[in-house]
Amino acid sequence: MQKRKKHGYAECLKYMQMIKEGTSIHAIHMKYGINEDRLHVLWNRYQSDGRSGLFKRKNIRADLALKKEIVLDIEENHLTLHAASLKYGACSQRISVWLQQYRTDGLAALNSTKRRGRPPGMGRPKKNSKPLTELERLRKEVQELKTENALLKKVRALVEERNARLREIGQGPSKN
Repeated sequence: MQKRKKHGYAECLKYMQMIKEGTSIHAIHMKYGINEDRLHVLWNRYQSDGRSGLFKRKNIRADLALKKEIVLDIEENHLTLHAASLKYGACSQRISVWLQQYRTDGLAALNSTKRRGRPPGMGRPKKNSKPLTELERLRKEVQELKTENALLKKVRALVEERNARLREIGQGPSKN
């Protein structure tokens, strides 16, 4: 997998100078590996805001009202994702997700937000402050032993499988 290269302010300024001098966005994309859509956005920001348009912008936290405004503006005024992204400061990929939600499920779908992070109950089990009864302690110990036994059976099966494969190719199993 290829590592994504960060294109800092100095590089972006260099790309803008190259575009100004007549180099195509596609040529810059091919030579330096910067995304063409990002170059288009940077070029439009550079044209409207100058050098300050090349700095990374703060992420916006879009509430339902802003999402509705952006989606309805796109639908009613036939704005492109790129133009809406520049106008409102939201990421064009995020806007496209909102548009898709709106077009399939209506404006109410924009209100739904997916929770981030681990679902509740997925962490480590909480330690009880009260001591276990004798029966609970024994049941817990039996469960732990069953788990350990199952693990040992799997390990034995894997070792036997490996040894069988080694015998097939003419090598003896290791003495470990």
